[in-house]
Formats: sequence, C-alpha cells, structure tokens
Amino acid sequence: MKKQLFGTDGIRGVAGKYPLDPKTVYAAGLALARHIHNPNAECSAAGGMEVLIGMDTRESSKPIARQLAAGLTAGSAKPRSAGVITTAGVAHLTARGFALGVMISASHNSFEDNGIKVFSPNGFKLPDAQEAKVEQTIFEQLQQIINPVERDLSIDPELARSYLNYLLQADGGTQELTPMKLIVDCANGAASDLAPQLFQGLGMKAEVIHCRPDGRNINKDCGSMNLDPLRAKVVAAGAQLGVAFDGDADRALFVAEDGSIVDGDAILLMAAEHLAAHNRLTNNLVVTTVMANMGLEKALQKRGLCMARTPVGDKYVLEEMVRRGAVLGGEQSGHIIFREYATTGDGMLTARMILRILSETGKSLSTLKNDLAVFPQKLENIRIKRKIPFEQVPALRDAVAQSEQELIGRGRVVVRYSGTEPLVRIMVEAEEMPLVDEHVRRLAGLFQAQLGA
Repeated sequence: MKKQLFGTDGIRGVAGKYPLDPKTVYAAGLALARHIHNPNAECSAAGGMEVLIGMDTRESSKPIARQLAAGLTAGSAKPRSAGVITTAGVAHLTARGFALGVMISASHNSFEDNGIKVFSPNGFKLPDAQEAKVEQTIFEQLQQIINPVERDLSIDPELARSYLNYLLQADGGTQELTPMKLIVDCANGAASDLAPQLFQGLGMKAEVIHCRPDGRNINKDCGSMNLDPLRAKVVAAGAQLGVAFDGDADRALFVAEDGSIVDGDAILLMAAEHLAAHNRLTNNLVVTTVMANMGLEKALQKRGLCMARTPVGDKYVLEEMVRRGAVLGGEQSGHIIFREYATTGDGMLTARMILRILSETGKSLSTLKNDLAVFPQKLENIRIKRKIPFEQVPALRDAVAQSEQELIGRGRVVVRYSGTEPLVRIMVEAEEMPLVDEHVRRLAGLFQAQLGA
C-alpha cells in the first residue's frame, strides 16, 4: 500500500495546514491509540498504554502536542510529555517502557514546518507497513471528527534527565576523555538545554552558540544547515573542534580546528576504524545510503572493511543494520547510528564518540578527516509541481541512463525525490569536477523543463 502521509521521516508539512491541521493531528492521536490496542502491533506487547511525547522548539510544537495528546486520550491511551528533547532522546526513552514514542519536529526545516515521527516500543521508527496501517486508520477517523480538541500536558523533567545520564555514561563515560575546547551550535533547537549539560558533564570547555530558541529561530542561519557561523567561531577561538546539530539533534556535523567541514562520510570512516581497532565492528561492515561518497567505499575497502548502501533515510539504514548484524551506519548528512547504544541517529552521542576517538588517537580532527579522499560531488535540488515516477517520463529516464552509462567506473548518478519536500534531488559524483558539472547541468536543466514548479 502506497503511503500518503508518512514520508521518509514521519509526517511532515506546514504547521496548521493539512496534514498538520488540528483535525488530522487529533485523528493521528486516535489512530496511534487504536494501533496500541491492535493485538498484531508491536506496541501491544509492551509499555502498557503510555505514549511518550517529545518536541523541538518550534512555536507550533506545543499546540500539535496538545492536539495529539487529546486524540490519544480519546482513544484510551495515556500521553506523557518529556517536553523539549531530541529525537534520539524520545527513541531511547520509548525503548525503556512506553507503548509508543512520538517526536514532534521537522528536523532541519524552517520553523513554519513541523512533523510527527513515531517510534515503536523497541525504539525503532515504525516500519513502512505499520505506517500504512496507521494512515488508513487516520483517514477512517477523519470522517468522524467534527470539533477536535486539545489536552494540556505537564512535563516530566525526569525523562530528559534520564536520557542525559545515559549519554554521559555511554561508551565508558568520561574515562580517558581529554578535556578540549569546543564550539557547540545548537541550532536554537532541541539540544539547546541538553547539549551544554552534556559537554560540561564530559569535562569539556564548551562555548555554546544559537541556544536561545524563540519558537521561530530554529535552524535559522545556524546549526548543521549553515556551518559558516560555527566555522568562523572555531577558527577565531582557536577551538579544537566545533559541532553543529540540526533542529531535533538527530544529526551532527563537525568543523575541524582549521575550519574545514567534516561530514557524515568522514565520521563513518573514523568511527569504523575506531570500532575495528577495538574488535567491535561486527562483520567489518558499515551501512550507509546511496548518497555516500565513493571515496568512503574505497577507503573502507583499503582497510579491509565493507560497505552496504540503502535508500536515503536513517530508518532504512537501521533496518539494514539489523538485518545484517551491523553496529555502525549512517548518512552523509550527519545521521550516525551507533547500534551498541542507540536505535536512531543521535547527534549528541555522535559528538561524544568523536571526542573519544580524538582522545584515544591524540590526532586533530583535520588530520583524521584527511584519511578520506572524496570524489567531487554535487547535489542540485529542483523544486517540482508533483512527483511523477521517472520511468513514466521517457526523456528523464533516458537522460539518467545515459549519464550512468557515461560514468561507469568513473562516477555515479543518484536521482530521487525528497521524502519530505516537493523537490527532486540530483546527485552526481565523478573523478573530476568538470565531469560532475557537465552531468549536473544537463540533468538539472532537463528536470527543470519537465517537472519544475
């Protein structure tokens, strides 16, 4: 069954408008409560009827939480709020005694957007098949709802404290961590309160920026979506590294002491080497997506390690990790999953693991980053009117096939629709930048002419 509401990372849209209008959000709460009652659902076996709700700092997150809680309550579920917390915090806490977990966030999007991410009681995002069933129930409930209501939620501060304590203790706690000077960009998002406490607890000298959310400044000219302010701060302050989170802190990108950017591919290589050196990289395998640079694949092969690719989305990375018994996976965008400790991308956990690697090796982040020789890569986003299967547009299908044929052995092409926005993403990677530019220009022009808004 093709899903209509859930994308690659939950339900997402403009807050207040379908599918995040009050009626649909209330229906979603009802549908999730019905899902808990379903004897064939994963969540029926654990967690009783309690549903954990967490949110980021958008001005729309509180009303959506209240609308969702009202629907859950009407369906005889028991909502419990962690307040502002990261997506990974919701996943972690859900796996410790809740029937379901819900994170209200649109991740890296601007404040006008929001979203609903749902976690099973094992801390994994709902599988596609279950999302499709929840969708069906939402549509059924929508036909019966006339006046959706809201429900007040009191915040349990112990929930966020429990998650923070877990982060502090993960991977040996502060043992052998070298105190370092950091610049931390919280994107005015979910990490704004937790990240300063984490780095202080780890013994770091951290200057925290963009940690004063006002409901509208989440991700605005800051965080992992705009690293320029962080780069300037790191270099000016002589810091050893900078870390930038996105709005819900499920991803982290880094800035080395020389101002260079360290993305998810470089993080995966560092982490793979670290885990392999400690005999903790099961099956010598790293799982990533089709967007990972070919340079990562070659670097892993050089070290006797393997790489598997999945569709974009950390839930698909995790599913493949579970299927193949892998403990490390992630995305170029900074979603990194350390399966020993987490069931989803966790930016704050990733940061503390990087601190561990730097402490153990005694090397700078720029030195470790240079172990990855990347192929030139370019990503072009084209805003579109509607998502038409590529095979139904012969000109597009043939153009992509031609580029793929021309780049065999020298590069690759990935063309896909965004799961959360009306965009087609065109990624070209090749040995030389002129070759990349040629194919991106050719494909982008054609897609703009055929599908452009």
